[in-house]
Amino acid sequence: MEVRVAKTAGFCFGVKRAVDMVYKEAQESPCKPVYTYGPIIHNEEVIADLESKGVHAIESEEELDRIQSGTVIIRSHGVGRAVYDHIEARGLRLVDATCPFVKKIHRAVRDAGDRGDHVIIIGKADHPEVQGIIGWCSGTYDVIASLEEAENLHIPDGKRVTSVCQTTFNISKYKKIIDYLSQICYDMYVVKTICTATQERQTEAKEIASSVDAMIVIGGRTSSNTQKLYEICKSVCEDTCYIQTLRDLSTKTFQTGCTVVGITAGASTPEYIIEEVQLYVRTNF
Repeated sequence: MEVRVAKTAGFCFGVKRAVDMVYKEAQESPCKPVYTYGPIIHNEEVIADLESKGVHAIESEEELDRIQSGTVIIRSHGVGRAVYDHIEARGLRLVDATCPFVKKIHRAVRDAGDRGDHVIIIGKADHPEVQGIIGWCSGTYDVIASLEEAENLHIPDGKRVTSVCQTTFNISKYKKIIDYLSQICYDMYVVKTICTATQERQTEAKEIASSVDAMIVIGGRTSSNTQKLYEICKSVCEDTCYIQTLRDLSTKTFQTGCTVVGITAGASTPEYIIEEVQLYVRTNF
């Protein structure tokens, strides 16, 4: 069996940086216990390992109120301004692992609000990264995730528009939305915020999927960027499966005549899981 593994598969810069920071704090933090505000990444294997090392995820400001002391790490997705204020008000030690590319979006929407612009955030409203971006908006804003939602926008009269995008958003969908907005918005400032790694990952995944008999996409079930990779691969390769770990692949049967399998993985997938999957496919199919 020939296996083609995407070069861009696995941890992106922002995720690797955040995970490394958490492991370092688990070992060396001067102020314990250690918490992350939300799971540090969307990968159950990594979260379980961190739990075993004494790092606990909290999900809300209500949980934050129950912490008496320790270190709170902001995850790579980022959070709103109010969460920073809350952590500091509680007298807890704060470590900021927000991806620098996400920080750029926070600054952009904050500055847009200061100018009086109407902000359009392109992304999934319930995604933690988007929730964090909303937390930096000081003026009017909309969140849209499709061309249909863009077509139903009611932008305040006379308002300049600043548009930003979730870093892991689907590129082709983004282009359609931004093309439409450019036609209806007389004055719009477009901040290009889709991560370069995301663009490369999605482009490479589509290229591989279009040239193989079957495609495997690896990542956490709640990982937005992995879900997008699956959608992209499925659109060009019908025999595409979505797995979290090797356990999910053990009962997989590829279509008759399958000789070439492609593998890609989301930004929160550790290298060892990718290695396990590709080794299994090479030796068992």
